[in-house]
Amino acid sequence: MKILIASNNKHKLIEIQEILDSSNIKGVQLVTPNEFLGYSIEVEETEETLEGNATLKAKAYFDISKIPVIADDTGLEIDTLHGQPGVNSARFSGVHGNDVLNRKKVLELMKDTPEEKRTARFRTVICFESEANTDYKEGICEGKIINEEHGTNGFGYDSIFVPNRYNKTFAEMNAEEKNKISHRGKAIRNFVEFLKKSC
Repeated sequence: MKILIASNNKHKLIEIQEILDSSNIKGVQLVTPNEFLGYSIEVEETEETLEGNATLKAKAYFDISKIPVIADDTGLEIDTLHGQPGVNSARFSGVHGNDVLNRKKVLELMKDTPEEKRTARFRTVICFESEANTDYKEGICEGKIINEEHGTNGFGYDSIFVPNRYNKTFAEMNAEEKNKISHRGKAIRNFVEFLKKSC
């Protein structure tokens, strides 16, 4: 079965591929928009939830490709910021995809926040769109926001997020270590279990 990944984010594509490669699932071939369609599309994320935006992307690509599609949306939810940046994580600074400015804004907003109130979580929602139905899988990673950046791996908010029971950020972990505990890793493994039952 071919599955189209509805994303132009190269970091996201690498993470998903690495996790699927280690899952020993047979008969599934992932393809990117450029590989399958010869082009990619930009889907405006206008919904107010991660589920809504994942659905928008999945349906848009399915309508074009007519093959099963997975799309995801991920948000960083910070308790002291009332769940922000949440669904606006990629554009929190006002500039879409500018990780440096997004991290800078979070750190500035939280500069006076005490240690015990820096709790946060990453949440990923995957939407699987096929001719038969629409299914959702979720992954959550609880942790905290530190007060300065550490590490150079990863992307997004990885350098300021320390998962629970760890003393280093996602950006200080290698891909294998991060994928074992990350929100996206959990969501994809939940999706893989769904695929194993479906195939």
